[in-house]
Amino acid sequence: MVEKVITLENVPLAEFLGTGNENIRQIAQAFPQSKIVSRGNEIRIQGGAPEILRINDLINLLLEHFDRFGHLTPENVKDYLDIEGIPFEEASRDQVIVFGNKGLVIKPKSANQRKLVEAAMSNDLVFALGPAGTGKTYIAVALAVRALKNREVKRIIITRPAVEAGENLGFLPGDLQEKLDPYLRPIYDALQDMVPPEKLKYYQETRVIEIAPLAYMRGRTLHDAFVLLDEAQNTTSEQIKMFLTRMGPNSKVIITGDQTQVDLPVRQKSGLAEALKILKGVKGIGVVSLSGKDVIRHKLVKAIIEAYEKDQEEKDQQRYEANSRKGNG
Repeated sequence: MVEKVITLENVPLAEFLGTGNENIRQIAQAFPQSKIVSRGNEIRIQGGAPEILRINDLINLLLEHFDRFGHLTPENVKDYLDIEGIPFEEASRDQVIVFGNKGLVIKPKSANQRKLVEAAMSNDLVFALGPAGTGKTYIAVALAVRALKNREVKRIIITRPAVEAGENLGFLPGDLQEKLDPYLRPIYDALQDMVPPEKLKYYQETRVIEIAPLAYMRGRTLHDAFVLLDEAQNTTSEQIKMFLTRMGPNSKVIITGDQTQVDLPVRQKSGLAEALKILKGVKGIGVVSLSGKDVIRHKLVKAIIEAYEKDQEEKDQQRYEANSRKGNG
């Protein structure tokens, strides 16, 4: 049994420890093999040496967080403690993509989200595929914001195909941007988590961050930029080829899509599916597939996706058996 004492200096104890010592209690629950007690401005830890080192590292991260943002909530502690059951040593500072507004810690929360982060670091073009709720767009936006903050790029360009930008949108009030805003809302929501409101407004006014329909990309060369094409399953073959050939020097591109949610006309082939087939095996391109296991919304969303996936598998099997019978006949 080893003991370690951490002295908290120049830290408002009530705010750091949490109401009723809730923050420390969370840590104690996460490390049941150790005894963690706070008395005055001291945190006393008793346990095995390896676990004490982990707890010490965690508390240092929390102190850095408090120093940077001026507060520490139980949710912040949970973010640092638990990333879908990953051992804490793997959930270190390196896992954090970006610190958002009000101390929000934005980092991958599943194995495939981590694969997406790693793929984006080692490839200039990445396809992120998966159903709604898997965080593929949110992680992609976070990576773009990090690249801008680190001055790796000069601007962020986020685009989506406006599938309904014809007749249906025409009946909505407002100019084109106002008509498209509902389709781009998930992008705005993500950005508002990560960039202070005034800075986000400034970035948009100066076009450091540009959010626009895919048609606006035609004829441009997108250089020194982090570019995100969202909902790519709704691109046509011509649109996605046009987009892919816009890449300029010092550009990073992430293309996200859900191949089970194509909103194109029935006879219109998805450009995403075709691009994946054509580009298979090309070096420098990463492909990451997320699934229902990566869903981080309400637990029912995961169950719904799994039910639909099972139904699709059964339909595919029935179709295969029917075709086999025809072939044998």
